[in-house]
Amino acid sequence: MALSPVSGPRPAALARWLWLVALLVIVVVGVGGITRLTESGLSITEWRPVSGVIPPTNEADWIEEFEKYKQIPEYKEINKGMSLDAFKAIFFWEWLHRILGRIVGAAMLVPLAWYAWRRAIPPGYGWRLFALTSLVGLQGAIGWWMVASGLEYRVDVSHYRLAAHLLTALFLLAGLVWTARDLSALARDRRARPARLTGFAVGVIAIVFVQLLLGAWVAGLNAGQVANTWPLMNDHLVPEGIDWTGGVWLTVTNDPFLLHFLHRWWSWVATAALLWLALRLWRRGARSEVWLLVAGVAVQMALGIATVLTGVALWIAVAHQVVGAILVAIVAAGLHREGRRAG
Repeated sequence: MALSPVSGPRPAALARWLWLVALLVIVVVGVGGITRLTESGLSITEWRPVSGVIPPTNEADWIEEFEKYKQIPEYKEINKGMSLDAFKAIFFWEWLHRILGRIVGAAMLVPLAWYAWRRAIPPGYGWRLFALTSLVGLQGAIGWWMVASGLEYRVDVSHYRLAAHLLTALFLLAGLVWTARDLSALARDRRARPARLTGFAVGVIAIVFVQLLLGAWVAGLNAGQVANTWPLMNDHLVPEGIDWTGGVWLTVTNDPFLLHFLHRWWSWVATAALLWLALRLWRRGARSEVWLLVAGVAVQMALGIATVLTGVALWIAVAHQVVGAILVAIVAAGLHREGRRAG
Protein backbone atom coordinates (compact mmCIF):
# COMPACT_ATOMS: atom_id res chain seq x y z
CA MET A 1 0.00 0.00 0.00
CA ALA A 2 1.48 3.36 -1.04
CA LEU A 3 2.16 5.84 1.73
CA SER A 4 -0.06 8.87 1.33
CA PRO A 5 1.67 12.24 1.63
CA VAL A 6 -1.44 13.63 3.33
CA SER A 7 -1.35 13.41 7.10
CA GLY A 8 -2.57 16.69 8.58
CA PRO A 9 -0.99 18.99 11.17
CA ARG A 10 0.80 17.23 14.01
CA PRO A 11 1.90 19.97 16.42
CA ALA A 12 2.57 17.59 19.33
CA ALA A 13 4.95 15.46 17.25
CA LEU A 14 6.69 18.58 15.94
CA ALA A 15 7.11 19.86 19.49
CA ARG A 16 8.72 16.60 20.62
CA TRP A 17 11.08 16.75 17.65
CA LEU A 18 12.18 20.29 18.50
CA TRP A 19 12.74 19.41 22.17
CA LEU A 20 15.02 16.58 21.06
CA VAL A 21 16.99 18.89 18.79
CA ALA A 22 17.25 21.43 21.64
CA LEU A 23 18.78 18.70 23.81
CA LEU A 24 21.28 17.94 21.05
CA VAL A 25 22.23 21.62 20.84
CA ILE A 26 22.97 21.65 24.59
CA VAL A 27 25.22 18.60 24.11
CA VAL A 28 27.04 20.36 21.25
CA VAL A 29 27.53 23.46 23.42
CA GLY A 30 29.04 21.24 26.13
CA VAL A 31 31.42 19.53 23.74
CA GLY A 32 32.29 22.93 22.29
CA GLY A 33 33.28 24.02 25.79
CA ILE A 34 35.55 21.02 26.17
CA THR A 35 37.04 21.75 22.75
CA ARG A 36 37.81 25.30 23.75
CA LEU A 37 39.18 24.49 27.20
CA THR A 38 41.46 21.74 25.89
CA GLU A 39 42.72 24.05 23.10
CA SER A 40 41.51 21.50 20.54
CA GLY A 41 39.68 23.81 18.14
CA LEU A 42 42.51 24.29 15.65
CA SER A 43 43.55 20.64 15.42
CA ILE A 44 41.58 20.12 12.18
CA THR A 45 42.81 22.67 9.68
CA GLU A 46 40.38 21.96 6.83
CA TRP A 47 36.62 22.10 6.38
CA ARG A 48 35.42 18.94 4.65
CA PRO A 49 31.66 18.61 5.19
CA VAL A 50 31.45 15.09 3.70
CA SER A 51 34.86 13.41 3.83
CA GLY A 52 35.60 15.00 7.21
CA VAL A 53 33.04 12.72 8.84
CA ILE A 54 35.56 9.88 8.85
CA PRO A 55 38.61 10.48 11.08
CA PRO A 56 42.07 9.17 10.19
CA THR A 57 41.97 5.36 10.11
CA ASN A 58 45.66 4.47 9.96
CA GLU A 59 49.03 5.78 11.04
CA ALA A 60 49.79 7.36 7.68
CA ASP A 61 46.55 9.35 7.76
CA TRP A 62 47.26 10.51 11.32
CA ILE A 63 50.74 11.66 10.38
CA GLU A 64 49.31 13.56 7.40
CA GLU A 65 46.81 15.39 9.63
CA PHE A 66 49.51 16.10 12.18
CA GLU A 67 51.76 17.61 9.51
CA LYS A 68 48.97 19.98 8.52
CA TYR A 69 48.59 21.04 12.15
CA LYS A 70 52.33 21.67 12.38
CA GLN A 71 52.00 24.41 9.77
CA ILE A 72 49.79 26.71 11.86
CA PRO A 73 50.98 29.26 14.47
CA GLU A 74 49.43 27.43 17.43
CA TYR A 75 51.76 24.47 16.94
CA LYS A 76 54.82 26.55 16.07
CA GLU A 77 54.50 28.95 19.01
CA ILE A 78 52.75 26.92 21.71
CA ASN A 79 52.68 23.18 21.02
CA LYS A 80 55.96 22.63 19.21
CA GLY A 81 57.24 19.16 20.06
CA MET A 82 53.76 17.80 20.80
CA SER A 83 53.55 14.01 20.44
CA LEU A 84 51.29 12.30 17.94
CA ASP A 85 49.25 10.81 20.80
CA ALA A 86 48.68 14.26 22.28
CA PHE A 87 47.58 15.49 18.86
CA LYS A 88 45.12 12.61 18.58
CA ALA A 89 43.55 13.67 21.89
CA ILE A 90 42.85 17.24 20.80
CA PHE A 91 41.83 16.07 17.32
CA PHE A 92 39.13 13.87 18.91
CA TRP A 93 37.31 16.73 20.61
CA GLU A 94 37.27 18.96 17.53
CA TRP A 95 36.15 16.02 15.36
CA LEU A 96 33.40 15.11 17.83
CA HIS A 97 32.23 18.73 17.98
CA ARG A 98 31.97 18.87 14.20
CA ILE A 99 30.22 15.50 13.99
CA LEU A 100 27.64 16.56 16.54
CA GLY A 101 27.06 19.74 14.56
CA ARG A 102 26.33 17.63 11.49
CA ILE A 103 23.97 15.46 13.54
CA VAL A 104 22.05 18.54 14.63
CA GLY A 105 21.81 19.60 10.99
CA ALA A 106 20.49 16.20 9.94
CA ALA A 107 18.13 16.14 12.93
CA MET A 108 16.59 19.37 11.65
CA LEU A 109 16.67 18.87 7.90
CA VAL A 110 15.46 15.28 7.54
CA PRO A 111 12.41 15.52 9.85
CA LEU A 112 11.52 18.92 8.38
CA ALA A 113 11.44 17.41 4.89
CA TRP A 114 9.41 14.45 6.18
CA TYR A 115 6.85 16.58 8.02
CA ALA A 116 6.56 18.95 5.07
CA TRP A 117 5.92 16.04 2.68
CA ARG A 118 3.32 14.64 5.07
CA ARG A 119 1.75 18.09 5.36
CA ALA A 120 2.07 17.79 9.12
CA ILE A 121 3.25 21.38 9.67
CA PRO A 122 0.49 23.69 10.95
CA PRO A 123 -0.17 26.87 8.95
CA GLY A 124 2.23 29.68 9.85
CA TYR A 125 4.99 27.43 11.19
CA GLY A 126 6.69 26.34 7.98
CA TRP A 127 8.72 29.53 7.62
CA ARG A 128 9.82 29.37 11.25
CA LEU A 129 10.97 25.76 11.04
CA PHE A 130 12.81 26.54 7.80
CA ALA A 131 14.51 29.52 9.49
CA LEU A 132 15.62 27.38 12.42
CA THR A 133 16.99 24.75 10.05
CA SER A 134 18.84 27.43 8.07
CA LEU A 135 20.29 28.74 11.31
CA VAL A 136 21.97 25.37 11.86
CA GLY A 137 23.70 25.74 8.49
CA LEU A 138 24.71 29.29 9.35
CA GLN A 139 26.11 28.02 12.64
CA GLY A 140 28.36 25.59 10.78
CA ALA A 141 29.61 28.36 8.50
CA ILE A 142 30.34 30.60 11.49
CA GLY A 143 32.19 27.71 13.13
CA TRP A 144 34.56 27.39 10.18
CA TRP A 145 34.90 31.18 9.96
CA MET A 146 35.95 31.07 13.61
CA VAL A 147 38.50 28.29 13.09
CA ALA A 148 39.92 30.04 10.02
CA SER A 149 40.81 33.05 12.18
CA GLY A 150 43.44 30.96 13.98
CA LEU A 151 45.12 29.24 11.06
CA GLU A 152 47.44 31.90 9.67
CA TYR A 153 48.43 34.70 12.02
CA ARG A 154 46.98 33.91 15.46
CA VAL A 155 47.72 31.17 18.00
CA ASP A 156 44.02 30.92 18.85
CA VAL A 157 40.67 31.83 17.34
CA SER A 158 39.21 35.32 17.38
CA HIS A 159 37.15 35.84 20.53
CA TYR A 160 34.73 37.92 18.45
CA ARG A 161 34.09 34.99 16.14
CA LEU A 162 33.92 32.57 19.05
CA ALA A 163 31.22 34.78 20.59
CA ALA A 164 29.29 34.80 17.31
CA HIS A 165 29.54 31.00 17.14
CA LEU A 166 28.32 30.46 20.71
CA LEU A 167 25.61 33.11 20.69
CA THR A 168 24.19 31.78 17.42
CA ALA A 169 23.94 28.33 19.00
CA LEU A 170 22.16 29.76 22.04
CA PHE A 171 19.82 31.80 19.83
CA LEU A 172 18.99 28.59 17.97
CA LEU A 173 18.35 26.85 21.28
CA ALA A 174 16.00 29.60 22.44
CA GLY A 175 14.17 29.52 19.10
CA LEU A 176 13.71 25.76 19.31
CA VAL A 177 12.29 26.00 22.85
CA TRP A 178 9.99 28.91 21.99
CA THR A 179 8.64 27.18 18.88
CA ALA A 180 8.23 23.86 20.70
CA ARG A 181 6.18 25.64 23.37
CA ASP A 182 4.01 27.30 20.72
CA LEU A 183 3.38 23.94 19.07
CA SER A 184 2.60 22.27 22.40
CA ALA A 185 0.01 24.97 23.10
CA LEU A 186 -1.45 24.43 19.65
CA ALA A 187 -1.65 20.68 20.29
CA ARG A 188 -3.73 21.36 23.41
CA ASP A 189 -5.92 23.98 21.79
CA ARG A 190 -6.30 24.34 18.03
CA ARG A 191 -7.24 27.99 18.54
CA ALA A 192 -4.01 28.83 20.41
CA ARG A 193 -1.94 31.61 18.94
CA PRO A 194 1.85 31.97 19.18
CA ALA A 195 3.19 33.74 22.25
CA ARG A 196 4.30 37.30 21.74
CA LEU A 197 7.50 38.98 22.84
CA THR A 198 6.68 41.56 25.53
CA GLY A 199 8.63 44.70 26.31
CA PHE A 200 9.72 43.16 29.59
CA ALA A 201 10.97 40.09 27.70
CA VAL A 202 13.07 42.28 25.40
CA GLY A 203 14.69 43.86 28.46
CA VAL A 204 15.49 40.50 30.01
CA ILE A 205 16.89 39.24 26.72
CA ALA A 206 19.13 42.32 26.40
CA ILE A 207 20.52 41.84 29.93
CA VAL A 208 21.12 38.11 29.43
CA PHE A 209 22.67 38.77 26.00
CA VAL A 210 25.27 41.08 27.54
CA GLN A 211 26.18 38.43 30.11
CA LEU A 212 26.47 35.72 27.46
CA LEU A 213 28.58 37.98 25.24
CA LEU A 214 30.91 38.80 28.13
CA GLY A 215 31.16 35.10 28.98
CA ALA A 216 32.07 34.23 25.41
CA TRP A 217 34.77 36.91 25.32
CA VAL A 218 36.12 35.74 28.67
CA ALA A 219 36.35 32.20 27.27
CA GLY A 220 37.95 33.34 24.03
CA LEU A 221 40.62 35.38 25.80
CA ASN A 222 41.19 32.88 28.64
CA ALA A 223 40.27 35.77 30.91
CA GLY A 224 38.90 33.43 33.56
CA GLN A 225 42.49 32.60 34.48
CA VAL A 226 43.61 36.14 35.35
CA ALA A 227 42.21 35.81 38.89
CA ASN A 228 41.33 32.81 41.06
CA THR A 229 39.85 34.65 44.05
CA TRP A 230 36.27 35.70 44.79
CA PRO A 231 34.63 38.14 45.38
CA LEU A 232 37.80 40.22 45.04
CA MET A 233 40.07 39.85 42.02
CA ASN A 234 43.63 39.34 43.24
CA ASP A 235 42.78 41.23 46.46
CA HIS A 236 41.14 44.15 44.63
CA LEU A 237 37.53 44.96 43.84
CA VAL A 238 38.57 46.49 40.52
CA PRO A 239 41.55 44.45 39.37
CA GLU A 240 44.97 45.84 38.69
CA GLY A 241 46.37 45.24 35.25
CA ILE A 242 43.62 46.80 33.10
CA ASP A 243 45.30 48.39 30.08
CA TRP A 244 43.50 51.53 28.90
CA THR A 245 46.22 52.69 26.51
CA GLY A 246 44.38 51.50 23.41
CA GLY A 247 41.24 53.47 24.20
CA VAL A 248 37.98 52.64 25.94
CA TRP A 249 36.45 50.50 23.18
CA LEU A 250 39.53 48.35 22.70
CA THR A 251 39.85 47.86 26.45
CA VAL A 252 36.18 46.97 26.97
CA THR A 253 36.25 44.41 24.18
CA ASN A 254 39.76 42.98 24.58
CA ASP A 255 41.24 43.44 28.04
CA PRO A 256 41.03 40.12 29.96
CA PHE A 257 41.11 41.76 33.41
CA LEU A 258 38.26 44.14 32.62
CA LEU A 259 36.18 41.50 30.85
CA HIS A 260 36.56 39.10 33.76
CA PHE A 261 35.51 41.90 36.13
CA LEU A 262 32.49 42.84 34.00
CA HIS A 263 31.38 39.24 33.55
CA ARG A 264 31.44 38.42 37.26
CA TRP A 265 29.59 41.60 38.31
CA TRP A 266 27.12 41.85 35.43
CA SER A 267 26.02 38.37 36.51
CA TRP A 268 24.27 40.02 39.46
CA VAL A 269 22.32 42.25 37.09
CA ALA A 270 21.32 39.18 35.08
CA THR A 271 20.39 37.37 38.29
CA ALA A 272 18.16 40.25 39.38
CA ALA A 273 16.44 40.30 35.99
CA LEU A 274 15.80 36.56 36.04
CA LEU A 275 14.52 36.59 39.61
CA TRP A 276 12.20 39.43 38.64
CA LEU A 277 10.96 37.24 35.78
CA ALA A 278 10.48 34.40 38.26
CA LEU A 279 8.45 36.67 40.54
CA ARG A 280 6.20 37.78 37.68
CA LEU A 281 5.63 34.19 36.65
CA TRP A 282 4.93 33.14 40.25
CA ARG A 283 2.20 35.76 40.49
CA ARG A 284 0.64 34.23 37.39
CA GLY A 285 0.75 30.69 38.71
CA ALA A 286 3.66 29.38 36.62
CA ARG A 287 5.23 27.22 39.30
CA SER A 288 7.41 24.86 37.22
CA GLU A 289 9.10 27.68 35.28
CA VAL A 290 9.73 29.57 38.52
CA TRP A 291 11.45 26.68 40.27
CA LEU A 292 13.53 25.90 37.20
CA LEU A 293 14.59 29.54 36.89
CA VAL A 294 15.58 29.87 40.55
CA ALA A 295 17.44 26.55 40.55
CA GLY A 296 19.17 27.34 37.25
CA VAL A 297 20.33 30.76 38.43
CA ALA A 298 21.61 29.38 41.75
CA VAL A 299 23.52 26.51 40.15
CA GLN A 300 24.98 28.74 37.45
CA MET A 301 26.20 31.32 39.95
CA ALA A 302 27.76 28.60 42.12
CA LEU A 303 29.48 27.05 39.11
CA GLY A 304 30.77 30.44 37.99
CA ILE A 305 32.35 31.07 41.39
CA ALA A 306 33.74 27.52 41.49
CA THR A 307 35.24 28.00 38.02
CA VAL A 308 37.12 31.04 39.27
CA LEU A 309 38.25 29.49 42.55
CA THR A 310 39.56 26.33 40.85
CA GLY A 311 41.53 28.27 38.26
CA VAL A 312 39.13 27.20 35.49
CA ALA A 313 39.12 23.48 36.21
CA LEU A 314 38.03 21.71 33.04
CA TRP A 315 34.88 19.90 34.12
CA ILE A 316 33.63 22.69 36.38
CA ALA A 317 34.07 25.20 33.57
CA VAL A 318 32.31 22.86 31.14
CA ALA A 319 29.46 22.42 33.62
CA HIS A 320 29.25 26.23 33.86
CA GLN A 321 28.82 26.45 30.08
CA VAL A 322 26.31 23.60 29.89
CA VAL A 323 24.17 24.95 32.73
CA GLY A 324 24.36 28.34 31.04
CA ALA A 325 22.85 26.80 27.90
CA ILE A 326 20.18 25.04 29.96
CA LEU A 327 19.40 28.33 31.67
CA VAL A 328 18.94 29.98 28.27
CA ALA A 329 16.37 27.29 27.46
CA ILE A 330 14.62 27.85 30.80
CA VAL A 331 14.55 31.62 30.25
CA ALA A 332 13.07 31.10 26.79
CA ALA A 333 10.37 28.89 28.29
CA GLY A 334 9.66 31.43 31.02
CA LEU A 335 9.44 34.36 28.63
CA HIS A 336 7.21 32.27 26.40
CA ARG A 337 4.88 31.68 29.35
CA GLU A 338 4.75 35.39 30.01
CA GLY A 339 4.13 36.05 26.31
CA ARG A 340 1.17 33.72 26.28
CA ARG A 341 -0.31 35.37 29.35
CA ALA A 342 0.15 38.77 27.76
CA GLY A 343 -1.38 37.72 24.45
